[in-house]
Amino acid sequence: MPLTLEQLNAASALEAAAWLGGLYEPSPWVIEGALARRPFLSLAHLKYVMADIVRHAGRDRQLALVRAQPELAGQAMVGNTQTPESGHEPDQAGLTQCTAAELAKIQRLNADYNAKFGFPLVLAAPGPTGLGLTRSEIIATFERRLDNPADFELLECLRNIDRIAEIRLNDKLGVTPELGNQVWDWAQRLATHSEAAYADRGELTVTYLSDAHRAVAQRLAHWMRADCGFDEVEIDAVGNVVGIYHGSTRDAKRLLTGSHYDTVRNGGKYDGRLGILMPMVCVRELHRQGRRLPYGIEVVGFAEEEGQRYRAVFLGSGALTGHFNADWLAQQDADGVTMREAMTRAGLCVDDIPKLRRDASKYLGFVETHIEQGPVLNEIDLPLGIVTSINGSVRYIGSIIGMASHAGTTPMGSRRDAATAAAELTLYAERRGSSVPNVVATVGMLEVPSGSINVVPGRCNFSLDIRATSDDLRDSCATDVCAELVRICERRGLHFKLEETMRVAAAPSAPAWQRRWEQAVHALGLPIHRMPSGAGHDAMKLHELMPQAMLFVRGQNAGISHNPLESVTNDDMQLAADALSNLLLQLATELQQASISPAPD
Repeated sequence: MPLTLEQLNAASALEAAAWLGGLYEPSPWVIEGALARRPFLSLAHLKYVMADIVRHAGRDRQLALVRAQPELAGQAMVGNTQTPESGHEPDQAGLTQCTAAELAKIQRLNADYNAKFGFPLVLAAPGPTGLGLTRSEIIATFERRLDNPADFELLECLRNIDRIAEIRLNDKLGVTPELGNQVWDWAQRLATHSEAAYADRGELTVTYLSDAHRAVAQRLAHWMRADCGFDEVEIDAVGNVVGIYHGSTRDAKRLLTGSHYDTVRNGGKYDGRLGILMPMVCVRELHRQGRRLPYGIEVVGFAEEEGQRYRAVFLGSGALTGHFNADWLAQQDADGVTMREAMTRAGLCVDDIPKLRRDASKYLGFVETHIEQGPVLNEIDLPLGIVTSINGSVRYIGSIIGMASHAGTTPMGSRRDAATAAAELTLYAERRGSSVPNVVATVGMLEVPSGSINVVPGRCNFSLDIRATSDDLRDSCATDVCAELVRICERRGLHFKLEETMRVAAAPSAPAWQRRWEQAVHALGLPIHRMPSGAGHDAMKLHELMPQAMLFVRGQNAGISHNPLESVTNDDMQLAADALSNLLLQLATELQQASISPAPD
């Protein structure tokens, strides 16, 4: 019989330690420390406590823990002398079936890794779903992680040890994250659709109304109808996939939720799509139970958020708020195809776009589940975070113009170097963004047109992106950076051009909806971590029409996003689905209680 949490909480320390033996081989101090913090409120709470013990153990203990791990393709595996807990894990990754050349390469990489860091690489070979990474994925991970700084790599090893312990604990308790596995499977299947030029290189790219984009829309619509039990499903005039699961009455107000299904070029599988698939799996469970809530659920897969094919962004969510600008229809992509032409070819009715605006009085609010796209949750060993505000942002495209001249004959004091001025501005933006909490400033693009190794740059193009949790903080930083640009150019005898290309207001979470997310996460036995979102999301558009709040899900690989390494574990996706289910049921209870409360005197 599988072990239960109740047994763990009631057992003696010695008995409980014996049951959990092998989770952190061979370092019993982790389990001993965790058991001292009983009772465990949930399985998620136990996992968090163990990871927290490791995170605060101190460097010496952490190094000892890492060095105690069996090496992938090391002597323990080759000699088949692993511990019972670790013995099956290389098999899941296929490492015991390595060719001689693959084994030699892994052992060489392992030796290089040990020589650089002084400890062996630790990798959760079972991977994000416990089914196992491929040999090629393991080799690629070795090669990538060899470039990491030592302190970062130690923490990455510890995170992988925690993941191995999580999988082992699931086995001991007979737990399978079924909803997380379903979401992971859906995400994998969606990722088979990519634009041809990128698919040939094994990259995921789905831009607005491409063939791959339309295939993803059709797949989502099919799942909503056939697998999840939505009552109404359509692809609307802007390409949004809309699924409606009615409440106990068809005219009941609805909760709006969803995210976008387009991607950046060579992007990841979960950015945006996680926020569509999470409510889909929750609706599927409600449908299987034959259950209706006192409100409807409307899930929208927004057609566009990334701004990859056309300069306009938030086309999908903007249409719902009534902010689709008809002038955008004349924008051209890199091949000269206008947005209007692309929409007509896709069979969309452009004239119907104004009809998509939602009537806020018919909705309770908007919630969105999203991969964090950053390292914070990963660093603090928490699977879920509560978003307090989506940062406001402003973007510029600029050019600094000086004079191109011969690098050998132009004295240093006579130069009008545009690139060094741009470098000076970049460093100032970094200092200014670092000087105030909750502000970031980034020069993401620098280009010297027609640059040459022996020519003083006469022009330098640059971008500037400034974000903050409030519009006042954002605008103050932007004013200072722009003023510094003026001073730099005056001092160096240069001039500049600067164009503001985007300005989006900050979107603080509605307090009542943020509290609902907090209660939903607390019910899972997890600590509440509040955090701003530095990235933009569809929720910030819906914020213009109705109250909104977001939940973040931890990303793997240091939280990297907009990248093929973007990843989420099935266990974390399960917790996100459970949190969303908790919020849905909590909202239902609130509405039911409100409907039966006596009228005030």
